[in-house]
Amino acid sequence: MPPLLPVRRTFPAHPLSVPRARRAVLDALPRPHHPRLRDDLQLLASELVTDAVRHGTRPHEDHLIELLLWPADGHYWLAVSDPGPGEPTLAPRDEAPNDEAACGGRGLLLVDALSAAWAVVPRRIRGKAVVAGLPFDNP
Repeated sequence: MPPLLPVRRTFPAHPLSVPRARRAVLDALPRPHHPRLRDDLQLLASELVTDAVRHGTRPHEDHLIELLLWPADGHYWLAVSDPGPGEPTLAPRDEAPNDEAACGGRGLLLVDALSAAWAVVPRRIRGKAVVAGLPFDNP
């Protein structure tokens, strides 16, 4: 049975949603696929969902994170949306790696390094989506 793309999943804004998002990406990919593409897409999903849970939601509210994965223009595109205000930013590359206070933005450094392109897109009502693309031939 071929996987269905595009895929859309919603998850509670909880750290346990990170492995569920990784699994959703893995289950959606057509077989066969290159192991590096699989691993990179799962890593992108982990980083984007983790950032959405940590920075795009409030613990005392019942928020959802949305994940979309679709193929277009020779890429797999992954978008993760959250209801939070603000825009994610890259951490400066020269921060000390063990500086706990400066850990924000490092996930986006990884997204930036892995992706052919990425962007932050505002949602119509509230929140934003971070969209990242990996080429099909990502060996």
